[in-house]
Amino acid sequence: MQPAPAPVPPPPPDDRQLRRVALSGLLGTAVEFYDFLVYGTVAALVFGELFFPRADPAVGTIAAFGTFAAGYLARPLGGIVFGHFGDRLGRKSMLLLTMVLMGTCSFLIGLLPTYDAIGVWAPVLLVALRVVQGLAIGGEWGGAMLMVVEHAERTGGARRRRGLWSSFTQLGAPLGSMLSAGVVTIVSTLPDDEFRAWGWRVPFLLSVALLAVGLFVRLRVTESPLFTEARTHGPGEPARDKPPLAEVLRRPGPLLLAGCVGIGAFTAQALLTSFMISYAVDHGYTRPQVLTAVTVASCVALAALPAASALSDRVGRRPVVLAGAVASAALAFPVLALVDSGSPGLLILALALGHGLAQSTMYGPLGALLSEMFGTRVRYTGASLGYQLATLVGAGLSPMIASSLLAAHGGGSTPVSLLLCGGAAITALTVWRLRETHTDTLDARTATPPADVPAAEGARP
Repeated sequence: MQPAPAPVPPPPPDDRQLRRVALSGLLGTAVEFYDFLVYGTVAALVFGELFFPRADPAVGTIAAFGTFAAGYLARPLGGIVFGHFGDRLGRKSMLLLTMVLMGTCSFLIGLLPTYDAIGVWAPVLLVALRVVQGLAIGGEWGGAMLMVVEHAERTGGARRRRGLWSSFTQLGAPLGSMLSAGVVTIVSTLPDDEFRAWGWRVPFLLSVALLAVGLFVRLRVTESPLFTEARTHGPGEPARDKPPLAEVLRRPGPLLLAGCVGIGAFTAQALLTSFMISYAVDHGYTRPQVLTAVTVASCVALAALPAASALSDRVGRRPVVLAGAVASAALAFPVLALVDSGSPGLLILALALGHGLAQSTMYGPLGALLSEMFGTRVRYTGASLGYQLATLVGAGLSPMIASSLLAAHGGGSTPVSLLLCGGAAITALTVWRLRETHTDTLDARTATPPADVPAAEGARP
């Protein structure tokens, strides 16, 4: 009997395929974040009165952001589920599935009857769709990021520019935010009664067109070469590893560090975008003024993110993320003071500094950093779960906490500034515990840190 032939390794990806994968990560993640963030934008404007009308205005806003948080609560579970199958079956198939789920839920929210039409079922269905959105986006980021990073690892000199290439996926967040804010800005110019009646639905219904574009691009990319190499231990021998989550939890140090290092970036993202819309409108700004400021800040982030990521390829991930955390903490009180001034120009400046620059400096290198902390066999699970835990704490809970504190303390901005400082401090302290990884080679076989490496020092020697 002839032995089974050795598996033929895939051809190394060329520059054109890498560019296609990077474009897929950018467009796909932008579509996902558009769907996810347009909810937060509309929730800040009208969901309190449309889906929770019996609550007073402050409680209605808290309830609306509670459904916003429900999506974030589901994201770690999405990271586990899609991470498991992404580590076992492949990155590409999970990316297609998460995109379809996200776009479908967003479209259905646009069709959802309000409380006046179906009573309590309206908020129940809203929360259910929001949870499915959270599951989908929980698996989206990890797959999109790893496709880019792992293709770059096998593409010539791109290995030395993993941070820069990974920034294309990171750019999906501000691009999706800019698209969502731009569309809501347009429909919010409608008279209030028309916006409440049907205008708020338009951004959700438009997600179908964005979904078609994203799927077209993603169907044309190839599977990650590192994943293909890692599917077998040797010639003809199928992998028989423990479930990826069990491998990650066996040494939880890297996962805990991955979950903490992004908290500052996500706290700033949530408080200076979705939450800021509600806060600024309550302080006398018009909806178009606030949405314009968010859009300008997102444009600044589109330049700052790749710049910070490219710098991290040269000087390391740690110093760049640390610089962003220090800047975010230093700007926390000045940014809120600018917002409280009542000047639309100063509002734009505040969000450009706090979100466009400081937050982007923390967020830019994060994708490459988390990818470098885990081996290929568990990278989807480890990076996704760490990232989604950071979003849960930093972005999912901070708007609801800020709304509650403002309601309890008469509306002063100090609680918001303190939350920004707290998130930045967690990131800064975590960075001190991390080992620098930007010069590491991604190993196609390593699943967990070697036994002689303390978990607090990172994933690999």
